[in-house]
Amino acid sequence: MLDLVASETLFSTPLLRFSLADHAVLDAELLAEGERQRAVTEGVAKSNRGGWHSEGNIFDSDTPCIVRLRQAAEASIWEAVRRMKGKADPATLSMKLSGWMNMNPKGGFNAPHTHPGAHWSGVYYVAQPAVETGNSGMIEFLDPRSDLPHWRLFEAKAFRPKRKIRPAAGEIVLFPSYLVHWVYPNETDVERVTVAFNATFRSLAD
Repeated sequence: MLDLVASETLFSTPLLRFSLADHAVLDAELLAEGERQRAVTEGVAKSNRGGWHSEGNIFDSDTPCIVRLRQAAEASIWEAVRRMKGKADPATLSMKLSGWMNMNPKGGFNAPHTHPGAHWSGVYYVAQPAVETGNSGMIEFLDPRSDLPHWRLFEAKAFRPKRKIRPAAGEIVLFPSYLVHWVYPNETDVERVTVAFNATFRSLAD
Protein backbone atom coordinates (compact mmCIF):
# COMPACT_ATOMS: atom_id res chain seq x y z
CA MET A 1 0.00 0.00 0.00
CA LEU A 2 1.33 3.42 -0.98
CA ASP A 3 -0.01 6.56 0.71
CA LEU A 4 0.53 9.98 -0.85
CA VAL A 5 1.82 12.27 1.88
CA ALA A 6 1.99 15.51 -0.13
CA SER A 7 1.93 16.90 -3.66
CA GLU A 8 3.18 20.35 -4.62
CA THR A 9 3.51 22.35 -7.80
CA LEU A 10 6.96 23.91 -7.56
CA PHE A 11 8.24 26.92 -9.49
CA SER A 12 5.08 27.45 -11.49
CA THR A 13 4.79 30.47 -13.79
CA PRO A 14 1.36 32.12 -13.85
CA LEU A 15 -0.30 33.20 -17.09
CA LEU A 16 -3.56 35.09 -16.76
CA ARG A 17 -6.03 36.15 -19.45
CA PHE A 18 -8.79 38.71 -19.00
CA SER A 19 -11.53 39.77 -21.39
CA LEU A 20 -12.64 43.40 -21.43
CA ALA A 21 -16.40 43.81 -21.86
CA ASP A 22 -17.75 46.16 -24.54
CA HIS A 23 -14.28 46.73 -25.97
CA ALA A 24 -15.21 47.52 -29.59
CA VAL A 25 -15.57 51.27 -29.07
CA LEU A 26 -12.38 51.38 -26.98
CA ASP A 27 -10.48 49.47 -29.66
CA ALA A 28 -11.63 51.86 -32.38
CA GLU A 29 -10.53 54.85 -30.30
CA LEU A 30 -7.15 53.25 -29.55
CA LEU A 31 -6.59 52.57 -33.25
CA ALA A 32 -7.32 56.21 -34.04
CA GLU A 33 -4.97 57.34 -31.26
CA GLY A 34 -2.25 55.03 -32.57
CA GLU A 35 -2.60 56.43 -36.08
CA ARG A 36 -2.43 59.98 -34.69
CA GLN A 37 0.78 59.21 -32.79
CA ARG A 38 2.37 57.35 -35.69
CA ALA A 39 1.73 60.33 -37.95
CA VAL A 40 3.89 62.59 -35.78
CA THR A 41 6.66 60.24 -34.60
CA GLU A 42 8.76 57.52 -36.19
CA GLY A 43 8.63 55.50 -32.99
CA VAL A 44 11.49 53.55 -31.46
CA ALA A 45 13.23 50.23 -32.09
CA LYS A 46 12.92 47.70 -29.28
CA SER A 47 11.90 44.07 -29.80
CA ASN A 48 9.75 45.10 -32.77
CA ARG A 49 10.85 44.02 -36.23
CA GLY A 50 9.19 45.67 -39.19
CA GLY A 51 6.54 47.41 -37.10
CA TRP A 52 5.96 50.66 -35.20
CA HIS A 53 6.62 51.00 -31.45
CA SER A 54 5.38 54.20 -29.80
CA GLU A 55 7.72 56.51 -27.87
CA GLY A 56 7.65 57.17 -24.15
CA ASN A 57 4.97 56.03 -21.72
CA ILE A 58 1.61 55.89 -23.45
CA PHE A 59 -0.12 55.99 -20.06
CA ASP A 60 1.10 59.54 -19.47
CA SER A 61 -1.65 60.61 -21.86
CA ASP A 62 -4.99 61.85 -20.53
CA THR A 63 -6.78 60.81 -23.74
CA PRO A 64 -10.00 59.05 -22.57
CA CYS A 65 -9.29 55.75 -24.36
CA ILE A 66 -5.80 55.60 -22.85
CA VAL A 67 -7.16 56.38 -19.39
CA ARG A 68 -9.74 53.59 -19.70
CA LEU A 69 -7.11 51.10 -20.85
CA ARG A 70 -4.83 52.12 -17.99
CA GLN A 71 -7.65 51.45 -15.52
CA ALA A 72 -8.26 48.00 -17.05
CA ALA A 73 -4.54 47.17 -17.00
CA GLU A 74 -4.22 48.24 -13.36
CA ALA A 75 -7.28 46.20 -12.39
CA SER A 76 -5.87 43.08 -14.06
CA ILE A 77 -2.51 43.49 -12.35
CA TRP A 78 -3.99 43.96 -8.90
CA GLU A 79 -6.11 40.86 -9.48
CA ALA A 80 -2.93 38.94 -10.36
CA VAL A 81 -1.26 40.18 -7.17
CA ARG A 82 -4.22 39.02 -5.09
CA ARG A 83 -4.21 35.62 -6.76
CA MET A 84 -0.56 35.13 -5.80
CA LYS A 85 -1.74 34.93 -2.19
CA GLY A 86 1.53 36.42 -1.01
CA LYS A 87 2.16 37.62 2.50
CA ALA A 88 2.52 41.25 1.40
CA ASP A 89 -0.66 43.24 1.78
CA PRO A 90 -1.47 44.90 -1.58
CA ALA A 91 -2.51 47.99 0.37
CA THR A 92 1.14 48.41 1.38
CA LEU A 93 2.35 48.49 -2.22
CA SER A 94 2.46 51.18 -4.88
CA MET A 95 2.52 50.40 -8.59
CA LYS A 96 4.27 52.19 -11.44
CA LEU A 97 2.77 51.43 -14.85
CA SER A 98 4.42 52.08 -18.20
CA GLY A 99 3.13 51.12 -21.63
CA TRP A 100 3.57 51.45 -25.38
CA MET A 101 1.70 50.60 -28.56
CA ASN A 102 2.88 48.11 -31.17
CA MET A 103 1.51 48.19 -34.71
CA ASN A 104 2.68 45.23 -36.79
CA PRO A 105 1.95 45.24 -40.54
CA LYS A 106 2.32 42.18 -42.72
CA GLY A 107 5.65 40.53 -41.86
CA GLY A 108 6.04 42.48 -38.63
CA PHE A 109 6.86 40.63 -35.41
CA ASN A 110 8.51 40.96 -32.00
CA ALA A 111 11.76 39.12 -31.32
CA PRO A 112 12.25 37.00 -28.14
CA HIS A 113 12.77 39.19 -25.10
CA THR A 114 12.01 39.77 -21.43
CA HIS A 115 11.16 42.97 -19.54
CA PRO A 116 13.99 43.38 -16.99
CA GLY A 117 13.29 45.33 -13.84
CA ALA A 118 9.51 44.94 -13.89
CA HIS A 119 7.33 42.52 -11.94
CA TRP A 120 4.34 41.93 -14.23
CA SER A 121 4.08 42.46 -17.97
CA GLY A 122 0.94 42.46 -20.04
CA VAL A 123 -0.49 42.90 -23.50
CA TYR A 124 -3.85 44.32 -24.50
CA TYR A 125 -5.07 43.22 -27.92
CA VAL A 126 -6.53 46.13 -29.84
CA ALA A 127 -6.72 44.48 -33.29
CA GLN A 128 -6.05 40.82 -33.99
CA PRO A 129 -6.43 39.86 -37.68
CA ALA A 130 -8.45 36.69 -38.23
CA VAL A 131 -6.64 33.63 -39.58
CA GLU A 132 -7.68 30.03 -40.13
CA THR A 133 -4.29 28.32 -40.00
CA GLY A 134 -0.68 29.07 -39.14
CA ASN A 135 0.96 31.00 -36.32
CA SER A 136 0.05 34.55 -37.32
CA GLY A 137 -1.07 36.57 -34.31
CA MET A 138 0.32 34.13 -31.77
CA ILE A 139 2.42 35.06 -28.77
CA GLU A 140 4.75 32.33 -27.52
CA PHE A 141 6.24 31.93 -24.04
CA LEU A 142 9.41 29.91 -23.41
CA ASP A 143 9.97 27.84 -20.28
CA PRO A 144 12.49 29.70 -18.07
CA ARG A 145 13.75 26.48 -16.50
CA SER A 146 16.94 24.89 -17.82
CA ASP A 147 17.83 21.24 -18.43
CA LEU A 148 14.31 20.25 -19.53
CA PRO A 149 14.79 18.72 -23.00
CA HIS A 150 15.07 15.15 -21.73
CA TRP A 151 11.72 15.55 -19.94
CA ARG A 152 9.92 15.75 -23.30
CA LEU A 153 9.89 11.96 -23.26
CA PHE A 154 6.90 12.08 -20.88
CA GLU A 155 4.88 14.46 -23.09
CA ALA A 156 3.58 16.07 -19.90
CA LYS A 157 2.00 19.53 -19.94
CA ALA A 158 4.00 20.65 -16.91
CA PHE A 159 7.30 20.10 -18.72
CA ARG A 160 6.63 21.35 -22.22
CA PRO A 161 9.28 23.85 -23.36
CA LYS A 162 6.93 26.50 -24.73
CA ARG A 163 3.34 27.64 -24.84
CA LYS A 164 1.72 29.70 -27.57
CA ILE A 165 -1.70 31.32 -27.65
CA ARG A 166 -3.65 33.53 -30.05
CA PRO A 167 -5.57 36.04 -27.91
CA ALA A 168 -8.56 37.87 -29.33
CA ALA A 169 -9.16 41.60 -29.53
CA GLY A 170 -10.32 42.86 -26.15
CA GLU A 171 -8.11 40.46 -24.17
CA ILE A 172 -5.41 41.26 -21.65
CA VAL A 173 -2.66 38.67 -21.26
CA LEU A 174 -0.61 38.99 -18.07
CA PHE A 175 2.63 37.21 -17.13
CA PRO A 176 5.78 37.65 -14.98
CA SER A 177 8.23 39.99 -16.65
CA TYR A 178 11.10 37.47 -16.50
CA LEU A 179 9.29 35.15 -18.90
CA VAL A 180 10.87 35.05 -22.37
CA HIS A 181 8.25 35.68 -25.04
CA TRP A 182 7.96 36.67 -28.68
CA VAL A 183 5.31 37.33 -31.28
CA TYR A 184 5.00 35.44 -34.58
CA PRO A 185 5.08 37.43 -37.84
CA ASN A 186 1.80 38.87 -39.00
CA GLU A 187 0.84 36.92 -42.12
CA THR A 188 -2.20 39.04 -43.02
CA ASP A 189 -2.70 42.34 -44.81
CA VAL A 190 -4.40 43.78 -41.72
CA GLU A 191 -2.26 45.30 -38.96
CA ARG A 192 -1.97 43.57 -35.61
CA VAL A 193 -2.17 46.24 -32.91
CA THR A 194 -1.45 45.82 -29.21
CA VAL A 195 -0.63 47.90 -26.16
CA ALA A 196 2.06 46.29 -24.00
CA PHE A 197 2.79 47.36 -20.45
CA ASN A 198 5.01 46.78 -17.43
CA ALA A 199 4.07 47.05 -13.76
CA THR A 200 6.73 47.60 -11.13
CA PHE A 201 5.97 47.63 -7.40
CA ARG A 202 7.60 49.11 -4.36
CA SER A 203 6.69 49.17 -0.68
CA LEU A 204 4.97 52.30 0.55
CA ALA A 205 7.22 52.04 3.59
CA ASP A 206 10.33 52.73 1.49
